[in-house]
Amino acid sequence: MADLLMKPSGVSGKVHDVTPESAGWGYVGFGLYRLQPGEVAAEVTGETEVILVLVEGKARIEAAGQDWGEMGDRMDVFEKTPPHCLYLPNGSDWRAVATTPCTLAICTAPGKGGHAAERLGPEGIELTPRGKGTNTRYVNNIAMEGRDVADSLLVTEVFTPAGNWSSYPSHRHDEDDFPRMTYLEETYYHRLNPAQGFGIQRVYTEDGALDETMAVKNHDVVLVPKGHHPCGAPYGYELYYLNVMAGPLRKWRFGNDPDHAWIAERDA
Repeated sequence: MADLLMKPSGVSGKVHDVTPESAGWGYVGFGLYRLQPGEVAAEVTGETEVILVLVEGKARIEAAGQDWGEMGDRMDVFEKTPPHCLYLPNGSDWRAVATTPCTLAICTAPGKGGHAAERLGPEGIELTPRGKGTNTRYVNNIAMEGRDVADSLLVTEVFTPAGNWSSYPSHRHDEDDFPRMTYLEETYYHRLNPAQGFGIQRVYTEDGALDETMAVKNHDVVLVPKGHHPCGAPYGYELYYLNVMAGPLRKWRFGNDPDHAWIAERDA
């Protein structure tokens, strides 16, 4: 199995390129481009479907035989406004030309030809609170199962206030046993505000066979092949993450760690 903590390869160009082969799993891919005005990113989707997420900045995008014009609005991810996103089916291609400094995320999973290319945001995405107390966080659901916009991909972004926890109580989705649980691989792309900060993410199984606790920094990616995966934001630093999930069934069903399930039951 690949290391779970992936550091960016640099500060420009394609700084992350997670594939099912490199991750040692079967479904999820994640790429990240950091572009300056005039720089170009271009790829073919092949057998995968793709959701492009303008994390911040603007770019002109041509994809799937269409000119989508200039996309993007928020210049800093921590503005927390809904992102501009574009869904592309397998068997297509895309090209993005940055018109401002731009961070572009490429979320991929197996495509089945069931959906046409379409914009996914900012329309239809609303920042929504989740949790209570210091477990409060704010979610932009880009393509969760309530939106029938993809064959395999589930994509969301989360803002965790300083001092709060997220993806908590600890939960897992690593068994293909619907409706009790679905098998979903997952990546977390992390950002910190201010940028020099760090967050904490733990990935662990109940039997202890996997138990890693990582300090995540700006632009790091964490792989979650199985197990529980809570994360926390230290005092003074906001934590953002973009989640990509996929598996054999496009549904999100999870189980809480029995040791901590009482928290979810109390707060229900």
